[in-house]
Amino acid sequence: MSEFSFDSLNAMYMDVFREIGNVGAGNATTAVATMLNLKVDMHVPRVELLNIADFGNAICPEEEVIVGILLELEGDVTGSMMFLMKLDSAHYLVNALMGGYGGSGDGESFNEMETSALKEIGNIIAGSYLSAIAQMTNLKIVASVPFLCVDMAASILSVPAIQFGQFGDNALLIQTEFGDDQMIDGYFILLPEEDSYEVILKSLGIPLDM
Repeated sequence: MSEFSFDSLNAMYMDVFREIGNVGAGNATTAVATMLNLKVDMHVPRVELLNIADFGNAICPEEEVIVGILLELEGDVTGSMMFLMKLDSAHYLVNALMGGYGGSGDGESFNEMETSALKEIGNIIAGSYLSAIAQMTNLKIVASVPFLCVDMAASILSVPAIQFGQFGDNALLIQTEFGDDQMIDGYFILLPEEDSYEVILKSLGIPLDM
């Protein structure tokens, strides 16, 4: 088996992962619109190949507190995935889901009900991405119960930095923007284990020796 490396990612690979990002974002937007009973618009997702050290600055200043939702992956694709939101986006979605009764305003803390709502939102959005990948590849992908973290961006993004560091210096960041009166910025990072990117690409008929 030839070894996949993001450091040698070519245009064809980028097109594949950009399409996965597009379909996943469309699925997530539809799911959020249904969940919140809103008409939600989506901008074309931005897919970037970045140095791992630049992930924090691509989202926000490293000292800014953000919301991270992490899920472990099992099945044909193993590893984990992460969905990130800024605090204002997280509070907006929580209040919309709770019918305007989210009680923490725009601060850095979430009460028990808001935390539960955030996990549900993250589970639906992440599940939509995974569903898109599964449908495109005919692979079985099972996600764990979501783990929620509210912390500085540098701390949360240390997870993909450590995990991707063993494969190369670069990784993919997919930014999705959706909403109605207020647009939500969401950032999606897929963190497969070593062989799983190769499994995804091979399932789509993409050669790895180009």
